[in-house]
Formats: sequence, structure tokens, C-alpha cells
Amino acid sequence: MYKGFTKQDTFSDRLVFFLIHFAFFLKTFKNNDKEILQDIYDCTFKHLELNIREIGYGDASINKKMKDYINLFHLIIKKIDDWNLIDDNEKKKRIKSLLNLNDIDNLSVYFDKYSVELKNNTLNYYIKSVIKPKN
Repeated sequence: MYKGFTKQDTFSDRLVFFLIHFAFFLKTFKNNDKEILQDIYDCTFKHLELNIREIGYGDASINKKMKDYINLFHLIIKKIDDWNLIDDNEKKKRIKSLLNLNDIDNLSVYFDKYSVELKNNTLNYYIKSVIKPKN
């Protein structure tokens, strides 16, 4: 599936797609319960680190990789922060800068639809089977 969007189908390429989705998710629900969102953020990056360890990287490499991925994630957040206010050409440029691809027309449309889908649901819709509500 990813081969149509990436030059190589690698862990890093797939992770960029995930991080873009995750950034849209956090952007959409940023006005919700900050504690829950922080827990989701922490859990996501904890599991990312565990996955990097499973791949076989050493401790020094893991720290560098995590720093790179967290910096990339925050770059993605900056690039999509005003997503609904920018025109289609700017959206394409931003997606292209993240993925370094030539044919990204469908991706900008896809992320427009994904953003609308997120807005049409509540945070609880996405986490209800994962996180138990506090009493």
C-alpha cells in the first residue's frame, strides 16, 4: 500500500504517514481534555521507542532516532496547523515537503477528507475502547 506513496516501503516511511495522521488527530482534538491527549501522546511515543528497540537499534541510536522522530512530528504539527486556511497548492507543497514525492495530489485531498472525518466525531468515539473514562 505504501509503495505508491513512498520511494521505499520502510519503517521510517510508514512512520511519517502515521505521524501525519496523528498530528491531524491532535490538532482536531486540542481543545478537549488535555490530560487524555497528553496520555495519548506519551503512550504513542513510548510505543514508538519500543518498536525501534525491537528493530534492533542500540541505546545511543534509539535516543537519536526518537529525537529525530519527535522533531519531525513537531514539524508536521507546524505544517498542518493552518491546514483549513491554506489553498490546495500550499497543501500539496507541505505534504510534498514531508514525504518528498512528486505525485501527492491524492494525498492532500485524502488529508482534507481525514480532517473532516475527525471533526465529524468526538474524541471519545476514537478512544472509547482504549481508554476507560475516569470516575
